Formats: sequence, C-alpha cells, structure tokens
Amino acid sequence: MQKTVTYFEKPGPDNTRQCLEIVKDNIYNYGYKHVIVATTTGDTGVLFAEALSAREVNLVVVTHSYGFKGPNSTELTMEARERILAAGASIYTGTMITHSLETALAAKFSGVYPTLLVAQSLRRFGEGSKVCCEMVMMAADAGLVPEGEEILAVAGTGRGADTVTVIRSAASKRFFDLKVLEIPAKPRG
Repeated sequence: MQKTVTYFEKPGPDNTRQCLEIVKDNIYNYGYKHVIVATTTGDTGVLFAEALSAREVNLVVVTHSYGFKGPNSTELTMEARERILAAGASIYTGTMITHSLETALAAKFSGVYPTLLVAQSLRRFGEGSKVCCEMVMMAADAGLVPEGEEILAVAGTGRGADTVTVIRSAASKRFFDLKVLEIPAKPRG
C-alpha cells in the first residue's frame, strides 16, 4: 500500500480532526502500537483518547509542564484530565526537553545554548515536528513508550493538531538515535 502525505495550507487547530483520521488509518494499515499526542488545555488529548479508546494502542497525552504559563499552575483542565484517563490513555506532565532551563539561562545571560539550537533546527520542519520529537523523547524518558519503536506522534502549531510524524523512539540521553522516519501530515504555511 502506498503511503500518502497530507500538506495543510495553514497551520492550526482546523486540521485536528484530519490528523486524527490519519492516525487511525496508520494504526489500522500499518499496525502502530504507540501514539503520543500533545495537548494544552486538554481538548486535543480528549479527542484522541476517546476516539482511540477501543483500539489496542498505547496512547500518551503530553501536556505543558506545571508552571509553564505561571507559577503553580497547569493549563490542562481537571475535566480533560479525568476524561483522558477514563479513556485509558496515560498523561505525561513534565519538563520540555528543549525549553525550560536553557530558556531561562538565555533570557538572563543572552547566550546561545545547545538545546535552543536543537529546537530552532527542528522548527525548520515546523513547530509540530519539533514538538513531536520532544514528546517522543520525554515519553521514552518516563518509560511510557519503549525505545527503538516506531511511534506515531501528533502535535500542532499553537492549539490543536496539524502534524503527524512517525519517529523511531529514543530517550533524550540517546538523542542521536531518535529518527524521524516519516511525516504523514504537516502544514506548509
């Protein structure tokens, strides 16, 4: 079966449902067992968790870290958290690999730091592609997905989903073993 690539004209949440369909097709046609999805307030996480709950797939929903928008706060709503967990998915909330500590150092000391260079390099493929790579390493670091497996990872630009990737997983300590194998969907804009 010939694999197809979907290019969205514009990034953003209008592409979320089509990304879900692409993930479902890839699970059905190619037998992927692990899916990782980014969510902020929980809308995308709930959509994917409930839509994939009947499938035999390990779904990991990745949120922003606590304190991302401000001290002692999370953007994921309690209702969304409960619905995601009730649908059988796992939730990962923790430090983003290319963000936290070096972002603080760069703001304070005006420097260029290795993980910020990695983040900017990955963004050349789109914001969602960068986030997909980060999430796969974060989930592998937490033991939520095995290393060396092909993972479907879904993220977006701002809210919703507009990018679907197939990534061979690696823990962040083995960053150079991480491989982006396919990009079934991404925005052109």
